[in-house]
Amino acid sequence: MWYYQHTGPIHSQGFDLRSRFLTPTHKILMATATVYPNAPDLSTDDYVVVGLATCFVKEEGEVLEVQVIEAIPSAALEAIVKGIPTSYQRAWGTTLGAVLDGESPTMLAEFPTSAQFCEEFGFRAIAAARTYKIRPQAQSHIPLGTVRSDFSYSLDRKRVLNSQRVVRTEDNVKQHEHTHKVL
Repeated sequence: MWYYQHTGPIHSQGFDLRSRFLTPTHKILMATATVYPNAPDLSTDDYVVVGLATCFVKEEGEVLEVQVIEAIPSAALEAIVKGIPTSYQRAWGTTLGAVLDGESPTMLAEFPTSAQFCEEFGFRAIAAARTYKIRPQAQSHIPLGTVRSDFSYSLDRKRVLNSQRVVRTEDNVKQHEHTHKVL
């Protein structure tokens, strides 16, 4: 979206509306278009961190390893940088427009071809970008256009994406008979 700013004389009622065409007294400015209808406060130039995580999927009794691309919020990034074990191998500091075209995820050239985007990537990327607007100092951990891989990468606690918890009657704990009695 383009608009122009009048740099000529300003009258008491605003700009001189008689000159509607661009003249040397006008400057053309490019406005940052809002391409995210659910996030009018964000633009394609807003900062976001995107990480490559190792996750697992259960299929027919087997556990398969998959690489997932996820947006990392600022609080999670600050914890990861402090050294907590994480499933993230690498993380990129980039812009929202580089990884999200409207509501469609976009692969960066640095992403492995075998990687896939997480569920609801657009929603999560927008939410993560808002955290960096609130805490801009978190952007210093991974400057824009750089990648970081010195995390405490660990698969001790596997992230199984499609696990389901099934509660059975055998799982119930038998309580002592005096538990609910008033003594």
